[in-house]
Amino acid sequence: MAKSSQRLFDNVEGNYFVDQTCIDCSTCNWVAPESFQGASDHSFVYRQPLTPDAAIQAQKALISCPVGAIGTEQKVKIEPRIRFPDLVDGTEEIGVFHCGFHSESSFGATSYFIRRAAGNVLIDSPRFASTLVKQIEKMGGIDIMFLTHRDDIADHQKYAKHFGCERFIHRDDAVSTARHVEHQIEGPDAVEIDDGLTVLPVPGHTKGSACLLFDNTYLFTGDHLAWNIEAQNLRAFRTACWYDWSVQTTSMSTLLDYAFEWVLPGHGRRINLPNEKMRASLENCITWMK
Repeated sequence: MAKSSQRLFDNVEGNYFVDQTCIDCSTCNWVAPESFQGASDHSFVYRQPLTPDAAIQAQKALISCPVGAIGTEQKVKIEPRIRFPDLVDGTEEIGVFHCGFHSESSFGATSYFIRRAAGNVLIDSPRFASTLVKQIEKMGGIDIMFLTHRDDIADHQKYAKHFGCERFIHRDDAVSTARHVEHQIEGPDAVEIDDGLTVLPVPGHTKGSACLLFDNTYLFTGDHLAWNIEAQNLRAFRTACWYDWSVQTTSMSTLLDYAFEWVLPGHGRRINLPNEKMRASLENCITWMK
């Protein structure tokens, strides 16, 4: 829980603040951009939430923060309409959701939930928080868990045990607690693991990094690709490439074989663009990487 005594000096005056335990994962910056922004090594409140929508965003950021670095001087009652998983696109019955409850062990990575008639899917692992688990139970549980790479696996074992779901990861990243994942994809080729769910190996960030393409519309990219607000374009993370940048550049080009309208990353901002604009942005990213 954030402490007022550790409040960072660059927070503006007011109720919400970020304290010194911030790990600079930037989650709050895109969850609540009207109130939070980043400095060199931390985030802070640059504007107090002044509207009902901004207040809801700030509360979502508070809940999502992986280290509890966001606090309030006076206790705030969480809006009853705030519920994770939180709908990103589609409908409450069939859609893509943000799980919130980011995990420190994944450096605050974003986890997503797909609710669909053919069985629900969890992409990467959030914290095993009872509030989130109970809501996922109400939504039909988890049938498949896809882990994009070794960094963002967090509490995958607890979710697998609780929901009895089948897990998938690329063999090259089946390490540490992921070494016993039930389904380990091998090689560079795309693999359809279920109707409308295709795994696209994209080595580079790590040797076994992979994306998940859902319904030829949603691309869950892990740490391979995200939207860069300064460039106003898709970008890879040059300073966070743990395996091989040239390999990542080559694997990025393989995504040009697929059409999608959403990029939903583990780190960074998601983006929704028409197919042709998404392709142009991806081509621009590849040129930049070279």
